Amino acid sequence: MDTNKKSGVVYQGKVPGRVKYTFAFGALGKDLIYGMIATFSMIYFTDIVQVSPAYIGTMFFVAKLWDAFNDLIMGMIVDNTRSRWGKFVPWLVIGTVINAFVFIAVFTDLNLSGTALCVYVTAVYILWGMTYTIMDIPYWSIIPNLTSDPNEREKLSVMPRIFASIGNSLIIAGFGVQIIKGFGGGYVGYHRFALFIAAAFIFTIGVCVVNLPKVQQETDKKDRLKFKDIFTVIKKNDQLRWAVLLILLYNVGTQFIMGVATYYFNYVCNNASMLSAFMISASVAELVGLVLFPKVTKMLSRKNAFFLSCALPPIGLILLLIVGIVCPTNIVLTAIAGIIVKLGTGLELGCATVFLADVVDYGEYTMGKRNEGVVFSLQTLTVKFTSALTALSIGYVLELTDYVPNTVQSLATQNSIRVLMCLVPIIGIALAYVVFKKRYRLDEDFMKKVVAKITGAEPVEQPESENETKAMQKLQVQNSLS
Repeated sequence: MDTNKKSGVVYQGKVPGRVKYTFAFGALGKDLIYGMIATFSMIYFTDIVQVSPAYIGTMFFVAKLWDAFNDLIMGMIVDNTRSRWGKFVPWLVIGTVINAFVFIAVFTDLNLSGTALCVYVTAVYILWGMTYTIMDIPYWSIIPNLTSDPNEREKLSVMPRIFASIGNSLIIAGFGVQIIKGFGGGYVGYHRFALFIAAAFIFTIGVCVVNLPKVQQETDKKDRLKFKDIFTVIKKNDQLRWAVLLILLYNVGTQFIMGVATYYFNYVCNNASMLSAFMISASVAELVGLVLFPKVTKMLSRKNAFFLSCALPPIGLILLLIVGIVCPTNIVLTAIAGIIVKLGTGLELGCATVFLADVVDYGEYTMGKRNEGVVFSLQTLTVKFTSALTALSIGYVLELTDYVPNTVQSLATQNSIRVLMCLVPIIGIALAYVVFKKRYRLDEDFMKKVVAKITGAEPVEQPESENETKAMQKLQVQNSLS
């Protein structure tokens, strides 16, 4: 094990295959459980246990906002943890075990009604989000801690995303309805599927934990992070702010696509069965995008990989918009549109994870401290915030255009669904690329010097890139003001 106490990175070069693959395997169970909540919890609460949709919508919004704030607290806790097993493994174990049992409680009907039912549903849903955070933040924070090698980091960033997509997008979104029916349908189907997922979750994370290196970076007590220090980290690390902003804008696009898809195929295409064709083909394409990510970055650079991730979804969405108007029941063209969209989002998932891992190194480069927990908590905060925002926006727009469930929609309602499904995501993704192009400076050449400094290695002298020059100028200004 090539451990560098100075930088806190476990392996300066290649990560052993056993560590790499078992770490990625943990994401399978993790995103099975997340996908079940994201895809089926609302319809389970409203249709199976009979809670008012208005109450559930409001509760989800408030819960996700709290959960987003809670991510920052957990990031601080992870960064401050000192134990014989390191700062990540203890929380992976604690969070996984508790969350698995709370997850089962979410899909358990206690035959309550009225106020008691609302209180129970609210408690288990909020508790699920909080306990998932306990496990999720340290999981993603491990990536920059394992290796500083750019090629290894790209591979390490992609592999868990692949397993996560298999669990969330392919198994849950693609085949979840059929699996629930296979387990007996109705409440029995949901409950049995939840039991199976909880067991798979504990098993996959268990395999991950057993094989992770248990290394504790040597840090003085005076370096412990306080809550107010989180905002100092955000303020001083300019690349963290821009990375989070571009991820937020991109996520607005993807969240609208996934949130509106059911309405789009039900009421615009008038063919609910097309949803499965779209989701399955799109899920496979996202996996392909993730698999291709290291090869694309090697051949074209990360900059061009992110350009493709921002160019492909608008092309697919424009095709989907045209198909929805000209031939709304054409499954083949709809599937092709989904493939183009999700091929791009697959590349973006790889880019986003690498960007944040680089931001951790950049933070150590500029401030002398590694804050993996805080950095990756901002990623999950962003996802949850955009999820809450898009859910609220979708409901508000549908209400304004007189949406009526289970009936043919007015032209105004159909057009509003088209805008939410196709045009709003294009705007969000385009803005994300503008931020990347204008503000994000951590290109490959600059990161080589960053890694060389924090690991104590001698950098290879190269001409300064434009991004490196701008980043250094920004750093000089920050140092002069501090």
